[in-house]
Amino acid sequence: MDIVKTFNGYGKVSEIADRHLRRTTRRRLAILAASAIVLVVIVVSVGVVAGIRHGDGSPSPTSIADSIKAMCNVTRYPGSCVSSISTARGANLTDDPEELFRISLTVAVDAIGKVSTVAGSFEIPANDKRLEAALRDCDQLFDSAIDRLNDSLSLMQRLPGEPLLNASKIEDLTTWLSAAVTDQETCLDGFEGTTGNVRDKMEVAMVNSTQYTSNSLATVVGILGVMEKLDFPLHRKLLSVPSAVRYPPWISRAQRRALRQDMARLEPNVTVAVDGSGQVKTIKEAIDLAPKKNAHPFTIYIKEGVYKENVVVDKSKWNVIVLGDGMYKTIVDGKLNFIDGTPTFSTATFTAAGNGFMAMDMGFRNSAGPEKHQAVALRSSSDRSIFFRCSFDGHQNTLYAHSLRQFYRECDVAGTVDFIFGDAAVVFQDSKIRPRQALPHQQTTITAQGKTDPNENTGISIQACTIESYDNVTVSAYLGRPWKDYSTTIIMQSEIRAVVSPTGWLPMEIGTEPPSTIRYAEYQNTGPGSTVAGRVKWPGYNPGINTEEANKYTVETFIRGGDWIPATGVQFQSSLGQ
Repeated sequence: MDIVKTFNGYGKVSEIADRHLRRTTRRRLAILAASAIVLVVIVVSVGVVAGIRHGDGSPSPTSIADSIKAMCNVTRYPGSCVSSISTARGANLTDDPEELFRISLTVAVDAIGKVSTVAGSFEIPANDKRLEAALRDCDQLFDSAIDRLNDSLSLMQRLPGEPLLNASKIEDLTTWLSAAVTDQETCLDGFEGTTGNVRDKMEVAMVNSTQYTSNSLATVVGILGVMEKLDFPLHRKLLSVPSAVRYPPWISRAQRRALRQDMARLEPNVTVAVDGSGQVKTIKEAIDLAPKKNAHPFTIYIKEGVYKENVVVDKSKWNVIVLGDGMYKTIVDGKLNFIDGTPTFSTATFTAAGNGFMAMDMGFRNSAGPEKHQAVALRSSSDRSIFFRCSFDGHQNTLYAHSLRQFYRECDVAGTVDFIFGDAAVVFQDSKIRPRQALPHQQTTITAQGKTDPNENTGISIQACTIESYDNVTVSAYLGRPWKDYSTTIIMQSEIRAVVSPTGWLPMEIGTEPPSTIRYAEYQNTGPGSTVAGRVKWPGYNPGINTEEANKYTVETFIRGGDWIPATGVQFQSSLGQ
């Protein structure tokens, strides 16, 4: 098995590593020194003069109002930002930007909690099972959004004298708040195909919660922008020396050694075998055995076989690892689908929601068939999730990269309509993306990215992959279509075979041009399908971005993979070069 080369030489720091570490430390100290005043810098940057204080040093009403207005000016909804913070119940209003940001998070939590109550008050027609399921999904999604906001509040806590923010914290805050935005949008998406006007009512009820969450996200991104203008290095570079590899705390020393040798040699906590030769016969039974919020990996070995079940690794199950006997040998197979009444979000054969999930040598399949429309094989809402040597087999909406940070390496993904979709920050590397024959009335589209807020740090990055036909495809496939207004998809350094149309991309609705706010691009691709001369002429599409722009969508920069992937032993390409 290929393992990251940097795991050799585990021990004394070399002279080169020491120099590199000293330089890195100086850069980080610069960030830490600046981070305590970053929010104040935002106030200054928008041109607001510091307010007058009382003789006892307490902030004056003018100072507080100016500080609130200054912070809110970086948001998309400044009016709702000012009013929500100014009238926050029980808030100790101050001109301290740090405290004002905390208040913005708490008002968003309160607003989502109120919407959750509204969702439970609707009367559901007895014959509309899809509506009932959609509201049930909304309840789960609101709960997830509140968790992400509370995670953000927890991250804002600090010891006396500790800097408020650094690059890592900003990245986490942006990721979690982006996920909270996505969760709420996903609730509304779930009402597709339902009867009545419940969706409209929900959208009205969610105005405050969606705007308040967006405001908090914009504040964090505003901080990020100021730090960039001040020339602070926000993305730590991958250290190229063995001894500098950093491990997250939940990886024990024994498991580090095992991961450096071969993930397949990990001693499983439980073995699953459909023939009864393991401790349990179903994957669900094994997941149930995993401790909640476990700080250490819980490894499940799943023997060869087809497991006909729908599996959920819920948000309380952290650091679960599932190891199979091969992507086409150990297969989880389900049939839930949209046509039979299940909202897309809940059709997944396998759902990974707990943080730190990893799958290796596994197959995930939804065998509902093309006539059943949306039928997800796998949905990941797991932060820092990894899929290594896995297959994803379906038709419409095969792989739902729903939210947070995800990495796929040496995987096979097959499908028809929008078969890689969602609003995660996700990178695919060294994988096979395989369009298959769609129904006569359908267009085969590989991606449908769902970014709704310009401040989200999400998108689909396909790097060093092969896009090839799965079967005898008789019509051209398209690289993607923009599902939402800020849809972001980058195809780079990949081999694109003739299955892809010379046009390259497809609008969400035939005959319309997508908004200029989308970000679609290609970079250094090869193969007969990579020629960009006949590509679409959309304002939001760039047929040849430069290297600086492409670098923004690498593992190192886009998902900060250098901070968490090395510990798993999974090989990856950190940047554009080898």
